[in-house]
Amino acid sequence: MVYRDKKCVVLGVSGSVAVYKACDVASKLTQMGVAVRTVLTESAAKLVAPQLFRAITGIPASVTEFADDAESPMLHIDLAQTADLFLVAPASASTLGRLANGLADDLLSTAALVMDARTPKAIAPAMNPNMWAAPAVRANVEKLRGYGYEILGPDAGWTACGVPGSGRLVEPATLVSFARAKLGLS
Repeated sequence: MVYRDKKCVVLGVSGSVAVYKACDVASKLTQMGVAVRTVLTESAAKLVAPQLFRAITGIPASVTEFADDAESPMLHIDLAQTADLFLVAPASASTLGRLANGLADDLLSTAALVMDARTPKAIAPAMNPNMWAAPAVRANVEKLRGYGYEILGPDAGWTACGVPGSGRLVEPATLVSFARAKLGLS
């Protein structure tokens, strides 16, 4: 498999309107020669088809490890074993909660739990500003920091729901620069 010979980013994509920025990140990383293995939550797959990520990266994108076309019978473990960086962008409030509380109810959360402790992990939140400010979300972010996740953003500005404030996904260039540095690419 082509991604075993390259630096590999496992890109988790959760249900946020900001999924379009994840497409840009996947494209830019692929153009740099990085293998991007995309894992979408079911909500994300309702906003953008996994086939788009496959077209961008050349690698099948997955929503579940139980699909007939799953790359591996234990895809969550295979993802973890190939990851040089685990990046969730965008990360919805729901995904933050699942990861912070060790839930393993989808491919993204099971892959996160089985990631090697030495694999760099980062989360880029994207949500409504009131949601971002909610005490439960803030507590989940602090738990994730304690587990070794780097939190990238969110940025402040106009959000897709029409509410200004902190909650925008950081720009793709920021995510790509972060990945480049974590992967040791110049």
